[in-house]
Amino acid sequence: MASTQHTPTVLEAAADQALPAADELAGRFPLTPNPAPAPDREYAGTMEELSFGRKFTDHMAHMRWTRDGGWQDRGVVPYGPLALPPGASVLHYCQSVFEGIKAYRHADGSVWTFRPGYNAARINHSAHRLALPQIDRGDFVASLVDYVRADQKWVPGVDGSSLYLRPFMFASEEFVGVHPAGVVDYYVIGSPSGPYFTGGFAGVPIWVVRGYHRAGPGGTGSAKAGGNYAASLLPQVEAERRGFSQVCFLDTYEEKYLEELGGMNMFVVMADGSVKTPELSGVILEGCTRSAILRLLRDGGVGVSEERIALDELVAGIRLGAVAEVFACGTAAVVTPISRLASDDFDVELPVGDVTRRIHERLTDIQMGRAEDPYGWTYRLV
Repeated sequence: MASTQHTPTVLEAAADQALPAADELAGRFPLTPNPAPAPDREYAGTMEELSFGRKFTDHMAHMRWTRDGGWQDRGVVPYGPLALPPGASVLHYCQSVFEGIKAYRHADGSVWTFRPGYNAARINHSAHRLALPQIDRGDFVASLVDYVRADQKWVPGVDGSSLYLRPFMFASEEFVGVHPAGVVDYYVIGSPSGPYFTGGFAGVPIWVVRGYHRAGPGGTGSAKAGGNYAASLLPQVEAERRGFSQVCFLDTYEEKYLEELGGMNMFVVMADGSVKTPELSGVILEGCTRSAILRLLRDGGVGVSEERIALDELVAGIRLGAVAEVFACGTAAVVTPISRLASDDFDVELPVGDVTRRIHERLTDIQMGRAEDPYGWTYRLV
């Protein structure tokens, strides 16, 4: 039964804990300026193009963990190639995790991010599952603060743009035995980016795949681990050959229930105005944007349920008009309407609906400083 009542998850509770102001954290990662920053012409081209994840800024934040010394060597250093020996553990056993978070330029020129405490909690959840070390949440946020302050000119100011931040850590110990690494490197890099889907707010077609799964029960599905995304790439390629933008995965055992897209969570809007989303089963990723949308819907008096959503019932509901809209969400894409769902045995279309539009507008207005932030989600970096 749908309900507006909700008990915060572990990640949500951690995200709600107050963070020190950026000025209190600044300086933990001292800057070593890049002696050869991007030439003016290259910089101007990058800021005009704003291609997601293809061009990067002049610097990166870094620190290293060792089993004996803990986290050390914090700094913001010139962006450049990493020197890894062929025996580095990550190349053999994929012991790596990452996060996605954005820096937004507000109208007054200040730079903000969105729920960094959530990302700090989730990278530690992921690290625990991958037997990687925990990061102090102050260090995590400080790495964003010092990195963005070093490269704040790379934060674009056009509508729908951001500096996409990619914190990540990986096992760098030179050893090919199967055990948790004793040396781990953490970095933050950033890419000036426009909208994730370049077609605008027109909706994307989704292929529902069978026979492939990104993760399974007891695995790493709830962690933001690189291997989960590697598992999604082949079905993604096959979907693109059919003319679809993303893949929707079903549950492992029955291939009956929705889980998530290759990189986003899903929501179903019913004709009566209620909203459903796949429950957190331990297999899907607990998305930061998903969590924020659920909060906005509940506080707006919308009946929301987190439950198992059967594909057959969803398709029948679309055909009968009981389902009004379907959308996806994630840090990179924010909110994206799904305009078509198809597989080998069905093909249905959906409108870009008002609920999806309102959620997108409400969330992005908070992120961009155009609306009040009653939740304290936004955090000033510069």
